[in-house]
Amino acid sequence: MLPWSRDLIGRLDEHEIESQALRGNPLGDPHVRPLWVYVPPGYDDEPDRRYPSVYVIQGLTGQLDMWRNRSAFRPNYPELVDELFASGGAPPALVVFVDCWTSLGGSQFLDSPGTGSYHTYLCGEVVPWVDARYRTLAAPGHRGIQGKSSGGYGAMVTAMLRPDLFGGFATHAGDALFEVCYLPGFPEAARALRDHYGGSYERFWEDFRSRPAMSKEHDAVLLNAYCMAACYSAEPDGTVRLPFDPATGQLREDVWRRWLEKDPVRMVPAHAEALRSMRAIWIDAGTRDEWYLDLGAEAFRRALEGIGVTDVRFELFDAGHMSIEYRYPESLRYLAERLAP
Repeated sequence: MLPWSRDLIGRLDEHEIESQALRGNPLGDPHVRPLWVYVPPGYDDEPDRRYPSVYVIQGLTGQLDMWRNRSAFRPNYPELVDELFASGGAPPALVVFVDCWTSLGGSQFLDSPGTGSYHTYLCGEVVPWVDARYRTLAAPGHRGIQGKSSGGYGAMVTAMLRPDLFGGFATHAGDALFEVCYLPGFPEAARALRDHYGGSYERFWEDFRSRPAMSKEHDAVLLNAYCMAACYSAEPDGTVRLPFDPATGQLREDVWRRWLEKDPVRMVPAHAEALRSMRAIWIDAGTRDEWYLDLGAEAFRRALEGIGVTDVRFELFDAGHMSIEYRYPESLRYLAERLAP
């Protein structure tokens, strides 16, 4: 395998989209965002043909150009996408790579006064923009969404909230069962705040932004807890409310309840009709996932079973949370097959 990028058989169109939903967002993050659209081989040869589309969203701290990153001896995801469609391994589809990065690390693909209107951006701006410029099959039965980690969370939640847009989703180790994936980090975050920042997140962010990011051992747990709070429990004025007392780690039950309302496992009953309408549901995770998202995957599958949704592709495989990009083409194939006309 060559250690550098290869020529694609299809093509990757690189665009910028100016968002009204993100203009003036509370973090002052850019409202002009990159957007990539992978066009499969043969697209230009059949001008009357329309295609299903799959939207790809990233995990926490992901930004669009990171899709070009590669691990040693492995192709990156755009190359894997091209290999899948160029080989005829799946019915052709458009693949849309969406950027919902924030300066806190991510958005969870939700509208929040703490981060900005990223759900509106994705659903109300990106999808119509793509449909207007590419020959998509512009119906939910032919449109899917795929992601890992926070992107897997976004795939689950977006499909539940907007079944009028998305008829299938794939979640790889998506954030779910919040008491298992998030709660263990709260005492660690409280201790790091106490020992290094006098209990102050303001001091943490001042330090974090004054040096190479992620260069201290406690950066990840502090960033994760605060970013999730900004997405799940910000007040209308943008004030971020933590779900724990930073002095003790003790739960603030009223704030924690707001987080639990956004847990995909707990959202299932209220969105049963939407989930029953899905043409494709893929759930997987590694059995050694460091955030126990394999347990969240199983809990989500069982919640679906509880509302009568059993046509689900579910798999636990031997891996941790990182370096599982080789799983993405499998779920992309599944979505392309299920969403094809």
